Amino acid sequence: MTAAAEQTLSVVVERELPHPPEKIWRALTQPQLIEEWLMKNAFKPTVGHAFSLSADWGTVECKVRTVEPNRTLSYSWDAAPLESIVTWTLTPTASGTMLRMEQTGFRHDQPMFYGGAKMGWPKFIDRLEDVLARLD
Repeated sequence: MTAAAEQTLSVVVERELPHPPEKIWRALTQPQLIEEWLMKNAFKPTVGHAFSLSADWGTVECKVRTVEPNRTLSYSWDAAPLESIVTWTLTPTASGTMLRMEQTGFRHDQPMFYGGAKMGWPKFIDRLEDVLARLD
């Protein structure tokens, strides 16, 4: 197998949000808030914690990999045969926070997963923004 064949694709969504990192962190790590913008879950911000995300179309198996409160969160995102990593990065700005979501690990022979993520993540983040607008 060539090196080019082993390379994977990533989906990146970046948005500057008018909220402090602490508020966004709550929406990324509290199960009842995650359910409002993403899917049903049993998330805990603990490295090694395994959890599932479930929707009407199926289930995603996940495991927490990185937790740096108010800064970085990553977890595996496995929906067989897709094995990927989702990483959230929060960077304070003058007017709020730059939110960066990156999902890595899409193989070139998985165009449906890649296309679905490219279409889906901006919609999930729109819903995340709606949740943040309602939070105190």
